[in-house]
Amino acid sequence: MHRMKLVALAAIAAVVAVPSAQAHKGDGSSSGGWKVVASGLDNPRGISLADNGDIWVAEAGRGGPPSTTIDPKTKLPVNCQPGEEDPAALSCFGNTGAFTRIHNGWQKRVVTDLPSFGDSKTGDGATGAADIVAHGKHVTGLLGGGGGAAERAMLPPNGQLSDMLVKINPWSGALWPFADFAAYETANNPDKGEIDSDSYGLAQTRNGFLVADAAGNDLLGVTYHKQISTLAVFPNVTVPSPPSPPAPPGLPPTIDMQAVPTSVAVRPHDDNIYVGQLTGFPFPVGAASVWAIAPDGSKTMYATGFTNIVDIAFGKKGSLYVLEIAHNSLLSGDPTGALWRVWPNGHKDMVASTGLVNPTGVAIAKNGDVYVTNYGTSAGKGEVVNLGKV
Repeated sequence: MHRMKLVALAAIAAVVAVPSAQAHKGDGSSSGGWKVVASGLDNPRGISLADNGDIWVAEAGRGGPPSTTIDPKTKLPVNCQPGEEDPAALSCFGNTGAFTRIHNGWQKRVVTDLPSFGDSKTGDGATGAADIVAHGKHVTGLLGGGGGAAERAMLPPNGQLSDMLVKINPWSGALWPFADFAAYETANNPDKGEIDSDSYGLAQTRNGFLVADAAGNDLLGVTYHKQISTLAVFPNVTVPSPPSPPAPPGLPPTIDMQAVPTSVAVRPHDDNIYVGQLTGFPFPVGAASVWAIAPDGSKTMYATGFTNIVDIAFGKKGSLYVLEIAHNSLLSGDPTGALWRVWPNGHKDMVASTGLVNPTGVAIAKNGDVYVTNYGTSAGKGEVVNLGKV
């Protein structure tokens, strides 16, 4: 079975299509003590808080409408492919991805026309812009993908930015490629599986950038001189096959479950790198972990017992916040997420769940406020929520 990529989350995403192309004021509404600071987003994913208080969000977009030109070989529109989980559904390419800034309550898509694959009918479950880091006066974005260099070469011109790290001019919206992960996967294939890269999680250090490749099952490092290297590879784990339904019939007794690393974070005065994993099919409850990667590349489990981790972030006093996109497993069909706080002594508390619907990104402000991207697999319904000091 093909490894799980975020495009497959369309099956559990709710959708209300409300396009939001122009700058507009957030409504400042609250739900259960939470404050919505941005809305109308298309499949929002990673989030970053700049030193000046700006909030940056990666929007994966909503794909595009099916082309009227049909591929004679596939009999499908030339910009579409079968859905990852439902072959009867179409996932179609469009230039609808964006990097959005929220400044003093106003939100604007600073960078637009980015590559995006989304459900042809709803725009849900899109892949595209995956994460973003605002560091000082600089902004760096990450665009996900799928496959390798050969698959990307078949995309339209704007699709050539897929699986790239890009530098962003935060005022003009201009961007330029910085590192190419599809090419690196094609040339090196660190996990020795099929050639498949989906760069998803991003962090910045004093030496460069860290990228969690969800489809490549590895952690990559990028220096400021644009050199990419493999820092860690995450192996498969054999697990029992789930019953049918909800799983398809005819599965063997056991399955090799892939790690699917989705998130990466660093903690001040700590040489380790921390990586959270979604896990692949069958997405067992409690099977996801946060790994600590030492400078020599050795791996240890730092925190365990989570389900479908989609993002992690360190807060004040060294606490780690762990965000689950589906607390009861992606296989359950329940879109309820959860946010955990792991204290430095290893104790963990669930600090939010009700109201989190397929959340996809978390960031911690200097004052301790916790920001989450909510409805992260929905086109037009995505939002950024300030949960306060949870």
